[in-house]
Amino acid sequence: MRRGLPGRLRMFAAPAIIAVLVWQVGTGAFVAGLRTIDAGGVLAALGIGAATTVLCAGRWCLVARRLGLRLPLGQAVRDYYRSLFLNAVLPAGLLGDVHRAVRHGRQEGDVGRGVRAVALERAAGQAAIIVAGVAVLLARPAVVPARLPDAVLVAGAVFAAAAVAVPVAAATFGRRWAEGGSRWLRGLATALDDARTGLLSRRAWPGVALLSAAALAGHLALFVVAARTAGATAPVVQLLPPMVLALLAMGLPVGVGGWGPREGVATLAFGSAGLGAAQGLSAAVVYGVLALVASLPGAAVLLAARTDLRTPLGFWRRRVGLAREG
Repeated sequence: MRRGLPGRLRMFAAPAIIAVLVWQVGTGAFVAGLRTIDAGGVLAALGIGAATTVLCAGRWCLVARRLGLRLPLGQAVRDYYRSLFLNAVLPAGLLGDVHRAVRHGRQEGDVGRGVRAVALERAAGQAAIIVAGVAVLLARPAVVPARLPDAVLVAGAVFAAAAVAVPVAAATFGRRWAEGGSRWLRGLATALDDARTGLLSRRAWPGVALLSAAALAGHLALFVVAARTAGATAPVVQLLPPMVLALLAMGLPVGVGGWGPREGVATLAFGSAGLGAAQGLSAAVVYGVLALVASLPGAAVLLAARTDLRTPLGFWRRRVGLAREG
């Protein structure tokens, strides 16, 4: 299958952003960032990455169980690590989540519901970052580059509208669409009902919100480590606003592992905050490397799965699993 023009543009967008940054800031910020990474930063990345992965996996468990899917926390952590690694090394930053969703859906005999559980879990994480981005814009507008406030406000408005529209649409039209609508409307009704059950119900949203906030704190903690490793000496209070905007930019399905948009926004935001554009670029580069390091246990999960299937015990486990599914 030939890749469409939008796909090609997404793949070339990240290198283009990096090229512009090199042209404007120079290669020194990249090289300086890479040279400062040490064993302490690597260990911190692994520790913080483990904590945030458990939090995100717990959020996935909560959403999946609310949708009636079985998902032990241990399995969720392993699968989440694998998806993080695949997201970090494959284009668009979403293929790991797709693999996680389809795999779990097949295990539970309902691929559609497995996909919706992962989509809702990821939406909850992005919602936490959007809320933080809007809060930054309202509390510290001076540190936001002149080109970004409108984008953050639009994203916040869309999120707020969706948060109101989903339960209203599910309550008003869900049953009608599910019973008599077209196939597309029936699918939409199912998705709205799952969103209401898995995210917005009284039993779900407090836990999802708490886990999302804690996971966001973990990502910011890793960014602080990256900034300190890159030589930033500003107080954490000054570092957090531009970091939130950089994390928000990583949600764009462009390039590989968030590279490109993260560096571009960090460079602009750090410059507007008076912390130095080069400092922001170096911090973002170090964060990208440390985030990849934090996902490396996912590579071990992949390798262990491949190795296990080649052993007699692994082959037997696989056959038993297929027998149970049948």
